[in-house]
Amino acid sequence: MPTAPIVTSRFAEYVIRDGKSHGMNLRWAFPPYPVMGVDKETLVKYINGDDPVTGKKFMAEVIDALTKPLTEEEKNPPVQKREKRPRLLAPDTEANLNRMFIEKGWTDGLPIVLPTQERVAEMLTGTDHDPQEKVGMMSVTTHEELNEYTVEKVAAIAVMAGARPEHLPVILAIASTQHPSIPSSTGSYGSMVVVNGPVARIIGMNSGVGALGPFNYANSVIGRSWTLMSINFGDARPGDTFMASIGNGLSFTNQCCAENEEKSPWEPFHVQKGFKHSESTVSVFRGWNVATLGMGGADAIVQRIESAGMMGSATFVVDPLAVKVLKDEGWTDPFKLSEYVAGKLGNAFFKPRPEDINFVVVGGETNPIWQSTDYTYYKTVSVDKWMPENGIKLDKKPIRMPVSKQCEDELCLIGKK
Repeated sequence: MPTAPIVTSRFAEYVIRDGKSHGMNLRWAFPPYPVMGVDKETLVKYINGDDPVTGKKFMAEVIDALTKPLTEEEKNPPVQKREKRPRLLAPDTEANLNRMFIEKGWTDGLPIVLPTQERVAEMLTGTDHDPQEKVGMMSVTTHEELNEYTVEKVAAIAVMAGARPEHLPVILAIASTQHPSIPSSTGSYGSMVVVNGPVARIIGMNSGVGALGPFNYANSVIGRSWTLMSINFGDARPGDTFMASIGNGLSFTNQCCAENEEKSPWEPFHVQKGFKHSESTVSVFRGWNVATLGMGGADAIVQRIESAGMMGSATFVVDPLAVKVLKDEGWTDPFKLSEYVAGKLGNAFFKPRPEDINFVVVGGETNPIWQSTDYTYYKTVSVDKWMPENGIKLDKKPIRMPVSKQCEDELCLIGKK
């Protein structure tokens, strides 16, 4: 079918390169940038003027794209392959190598632990899987060539993030989802990963006070690993493959925590998704907006979604005290709550599904609040398959940050326990 694709000149280099990557060189026409927020008269000038990339008349390019037969080169374009990175770098000083990692764009800009052969070998003791086993393929764009990564490459990323072997099975599970935490979109996404099951307790993850803040070693290094995998495996390069106009501060470590299964009156999130209580899992989410303070029952949740203009999906991070408010309303099953909320939303053209409204229980019972997001839930995968046969490989003295005590009677501030 004859096609005349149009995209603003700001993205010309990106779409031309993308076409070469896939052997599909389309007949693009490029109006000036931007087009959003521009008055009608200016847009008319764009259409009647020259393409700023090619210098040709814009409308003539559109008509040619629709009417002229394809050339032989357009019918049989060569597919370009990316240059493979070497497995090992040449020896150098630690300072020079740290500089290289930063200047090559292989980090998040923060200091890393250099992934030497010895450190990666130690990290690999965190799993029994073959270092050369393929874990997945990833790209931050939806169209460019996917990069393959192995257990060893994931271990190198875990070292860079500052993780220990005890964290590797969870990081491998995140890698197996093949979802980058920072997609190429011009929107500025945030992502969340929630860990369920016994592994969260074993590796000391935080599900209580400050769980989504900078107060837990495991939460931080696991979340950061996801970003470093997205940069390196997903080939995120700002202004090239990564086009988020503003960016998102959540992307440094993402929102990474465990679910507070102990304090939740609901079935754990992974059980709701078909896994057993005894299984350990990671669940990944992605969206744009996070509002940190909300209170009330089911109708307050409906009002929040309506007022925030969420785009068809929502994930609520709910403190255990707020869950009890919902339970007192009769919501003993979170999916029934999802059905109720979804039933209250939508219009003649769009109706959200209950599956698009999710609830995760996180928090330390200091305030009966919920955090609302427009995050889409993508998938839940097993951590267990990546664990060593003899269980999680703990250091002789595992590193743990200070933790807040759990209040057994919900009244710890005035103190029974």
